[in-house]
Amino acid sequence: MTQPRPPIVTILGHVDHGKTTLLDYIRKTNVAQKEHGGITQKIGAYEIITPFKGYKTNKITFIDTPGHEAFSRLRARGANVADLAILLIDGKDSVMPQTVESISHIKNAGIPFIVAINKIDLPEANIEKVKRDLLKYEVLVEGKGGNTLVIPLSAKTGKGVKELLEAILLISEDLNLNYQPTNNLKAYLIETKKDRRGIVVSAIIKDGIIKTGDSLYYGEKKIKVRLMINDQGKSIDKATPSAPFELLGFTELPEVGSVIESQPKKTSSQSISQKTVAKKLDLNSLLKPAEEKKLSIIIKADSQGSLEAINQSLAKNDNIEIILKAVGEVNQSDVFLAKTTKAVIVGFAVNPTAEAKELAKQEKVIVKTYQIIYELLEELEEVAGLLKEKEEQEKNLKGEAKILATFIIEREKVYGVKVTKGKIALDDELQVFRNNQSFGKTKLVSLKIRAKVVSEVKKGDEAGMIFSPTLDITIGDVVKSIL
Repeated sequence: MTQPRPPIVTILGHVDHGKTTLLDYIRKTNVAQKEHGGITQKIGAYEIITPFKGYKTNKITFIDTPGHEAFSRLRARGANVADLAILLIDGKDSVMPQTVESISHIKNAGIPFIVAINKIDLPEANIEKVKRDLLKYEVLVEGKGGNTLVIPLSAKTGKGVKELLEAILLISEDLNLNYQPTNNLKAYLIETKKDRRGIVVSAIIKDGIIKTGDSLYYGEKKIKVRLMINDQGKSIDKATPSAPFELLGFTELPEVGSVIESQPKKTSSQSISQKTVAKKLDLNSLLKPAEEKKLSIIIKADSQGSLEAINQSLAKNDNIEIILKAVGEVNQSDVFLAKTTKAVIVGFAVNPTAEAKELAKQEKVIVKTYQIIYELLEELEEVAGLLKEKEEQEKNLKGEAKILATFIIEREKVYGVKVTKGKIALDDELQVFRNNQSFGKTKLVSLKIRAKVVSEVKKGDEAGMIFSPTLDITIGDVVKSIL
């Protein structure tokens, strides 16, 4: 039987805009947590019980992660943990660099969000200015042409906090958050660590339930649940969706964002093949799914002036999509966002931090830095143009085959191929590709399947082909029939 699931909420915003103060206020006013304030620091999330009636649930889970890096890390691993985000903005400072980053992260996550304008107890706070500033970043709030909810509040005095909590419950009603206890388990790891108890992971379930003694899977690896502890430090026999808990039973430290399931799952790398150090951007590593062949970039620059100049030049190019533009060095948060969005990080007169450089290498994310603006613009526009050209070519693709083997039969060079896309017919004009680069044209003059002459082959077929001219075609090359 389907049961309601409490919403899982994350708070993002600029440093010093009051996230910690807000979370602390919510913790202290939640009776269930008063005696266990320190426990939540270990769990990485905590559940509160609100006083509101008439909703499917009166509970809310807050993911207590340290800013954008942790949120991005979860997203980079494919973990759609949060159902809802709160964009916290200082009513005095308004939109700041990390606020802009937060907007990019939230939009990329594709989850609804509430704008919480903090510090309204200060005389300098200007709610209308914050709303106007948000328009520059395509955040349309209520009263400014959009329907994104705005809650003015003071995390220090508590004014507006109840309204924020009720707004979360209201939005979660529309999201219709449910789970089925008998469904296959889907849980995400939000924190991992080692302490005197051994390997301890903090997790949140999105569907199904976990009981002590259950055998679960992390990829293809089996784990047995030895012990579970809730956010109040108490041992529990059963964990249900949205409620944060610690789990013991792992024999090796898993990655944050990993999925725990009730059935084994073959692991596969989600990384796109990218060279961290390259003289030229690798065109094929930047391809997005079909019909989205744009070059996605994250721009970091040394000053607002440089950033605006780069943005204005690149904004004219329809083949370039700017995921994030901000002032400052390239950091780990940028790398995780780039991994999630399959973007290239472009730095102008800035460098990646040592940590970001190492992470980019691990995650196979391209980071390119430039000191001369025209070099940056020329290279990005060249790559974007090539992407567009490749997209147009693929729209007209009739068929594609990969060369698997070569034979000499009756003094003729015969190529053993497998058709991977569409279909290829006798007498088709073909383009030949090596490492995704075209190096010549030829014609299909003979086509056979198991010694039988055929006029056409389709996807999945293996065949023998003779080309004229033969060119320098070898195993691993690809031939394409383009209309």
